[in-house]
Amino acid sequence: MATASTLYWLYALGCVVRFRGRPRPVSTALPPVTVLKPLCGAHPGLYESLRSFCQQDYPDLQIVFGVRHATDPAVEIVQRLMDEYRALHTKLVVNDRDVGVNPKVSNLTNMYESAEHDVLVIADSDISVGRDYLRSVVAPLADPGVGLVTCLYGGKGSGRGWGALERLFIDDWFFPSALVSATGGRLHHAFGATLVFHRRGLDAIGGFAALGPYLADDYMLGELIARRGHRVVLSPYVVETTVVEGSFRALFLHELRWSRTMRAVRPVGYFLAAVTYGFVWSALAVAFSGAAWPVLGVAAAHVSARLAVHRAVGAALPSAGRVSTWAVGLLPVRDALSLVLWAASFLGRTVRWGRHRLAVDGMGRIEPR
Repeated sequence: MATASTLYWLYALGCVVRFRGRPRPVSTALPPVTVLKPLCGAHPGLYESLRSFCQQDYPDLQIVFGVRHATDPAVEIVQRLMDEYRALHTKLVVNDRDVGVNPKVSNLTNMYESAEHDVLVIADSDISVGRDYLRSVVAPLADPGVGLVTCLYGGKGSGRGWGALERLFIDDWFFPSALVSATGGRLHHAFGATLVFHRRGLDAIGGFAALGPYLADDYMLGELIARRGHRVVLSPYVVETTVVEGSFRALFLHELRWSRTMRAVRPVGYFLAAVTYGFVWSALAVAFSGAAWPVLGVAAAHVSARLAVHRAVGAALPSAGRVSTWAVGLLPVRDALSLVLWAASFLGRTVRWGRHRLAVDGMGRIEPR
């Protein structure tokens, strides 16, 4: 297992290096765009994240913010931004109508009625972007064969405490692993960090209502669009997600939800992900072999591969996306925690999403608990 993990991370290193060398596309046609920002609560950094979308270098832009309740703390932040950017075409939608079990999809459905343009962009509330973001991610849609554009993301925020473990997961595990899964064939899924598509593509799959039964609505949007023969494109543009977990409980429940979601939608790939936690397998190999020289060589090779991946990912991420140097020493702890979460994902189907408690079936569909 330690040897297999080392080989995996060497392959991941090659994927990161190739991705880093891809140029960002520049669009000559700039179609009008509606950005949908579904919100629930006000996490630290929400104002800065939303503000980055208000500062886009894009000529014809509408931003629709959506909340379920007028008492949502995000409303105050949105109103502050709307006052600050009066010249920008913005709208706040407050609607608690349910169209499915997934509360985010219900929010998007209610917001969709206010969208005025053909090109739609969805990005999670904790995503921050640069001024050239829209010009870059909209460009691939000029190809009529492209049905959806999506982006990877790096961590932004606290690099200490529990936030350090969260960012190690995002930057040093998720980012390279997502690139590995995106190689060797057509992409059939998407990431909530960015979803760019035409209105007609959404209508063709049955609208947002088609995503309502699923927990991984972003994943399923890419899946349903790909099923209709359109390509899902991974943009070379990397966005940032704000890391806000301030306790071990919040970190564990958040990642357990992610783990059980991925186990449901990609069962084979998720099962095989156990091989990626090479620090654990290397430590066990050293312990049970009595620190035999061949095993020590494998362990050293694994450490070298992981450090090389860390450096390569750091070069591919935005400047604020790098984990602090001292936190890299927590990689063995991060691997151990990830392996525990991997095992825990098979011990139940219940997840917590904010105040909601949901059960996930074998197809990724959800029901309230």
